[in-house]
Amino acid sequence: MATAKCVQIEQPGGPDAMQIVRREVGEPGEGEIRIRHHACGLNFIDVYQREGIYPLPLPATLGMEAAGVVEAVGAGVTHLEEGDRVAYAAAPPGAYSEARVMPAQNVCALPDGIDFETGAAMMLKGLTVEYLFNRTAKLKSGDTILFHAAAGGVGLIACQWARAVGVTLIGTAGTDEKCALAKEHGAAHVINYRSDDFVGRVKEITDGKGVSAVLDSVGKDTWDGSLDCLSPFGLMVTFGNASGKVPPFDPGILGPKGCLYVTRPTLFGHTTSREKVQEMADNLFAKVTSGDVTIRIDQRYALDDVAEAHRALEARKTTGATVLTV
Repeated sequence: MATAKCVQIEQPGGPDAMQIVRREVGEPGEGEIRIRHHACGLNFIDVYQREGIYPLPLPATLGMEAAGVVEAVGAGVTHLEEGDRVAYAAAPPGAYSEARVMPAQNVCALPDGIDFETGAAMMLKGLTVEYLFNRTAKLKSGDTILFHAAAGGVGLIACQWARAVGVTLIGTAGTDEKCALAKEHGAAHVINYRSDDFVGRVKEITDGKGVSAVLDSVGKDTWDGSLDCLSPFGLMVTFGNASGKVPPFDPGILGPKGCLYVTRPTLFGHTTSREKVQEMADNLFAKVTSGDVTIRIDQRYALDDVAEAHRALEARKTTGATVLTV
């Protein structure tokens, strides 16, 4: 039986907890495919799973996003065929591998003109922006929002998507260079949160009104200030915790701050059927193939160098997307 290289953890831990091993791949069963990866995406959820913040059954192969070619199709799979170019953001983890057998539901045919590295870099991050904008905040032209970590992989897609649909995006980042990058990609305003008071700047930019929504993957460090940036009945969307988990808080504070709403959505809460996944993917593909959104890949690492890639991501030394080449 064929084997494939993969990145595995036996216990939660730091980057050095990841090991390169070989495992048997096997044949796809009902509703499954076997895929040969060409590139894998790197995301903060991979770090959370590696550290045990999001516990996995152990031993576990990491990775939630990749692109490649379908090698075999199991019974009941009708939307894919052997030889199809595909990409996905999907559970269960296992994308950090040369090849794998996985459920077919969340795997989508990759449009012509989108290469494997772009496909691997765009699915989890791009579908995240799709559900944040279209299904969570339900943004419309003329809205003003605050988006933290605007120079990251999700953030740069969000900046471009917002510009394309007429949404004013105020982006934060930790360096002047990252702020310039977010501005270049469509942020209407940028704030260096290390040198500026982002709450004061948001109030200044909005003439004291605040924003209708804050979209925040940073977590602990930006939580309190983000609530103070919202207009009455505004929506606080926390979708990650790069700086650590948001501490417990008293919901009673939301009333005096303007009858605020708080939600913690996830991508995989939205991708619950083949039809929903394809609808979301089609929206993303349309943005990319039209040129409204360009997927920026600023870091590339070999699969064997995955620990180095994780260290760079955690140190916030990356911009745009990072891919692991297989």
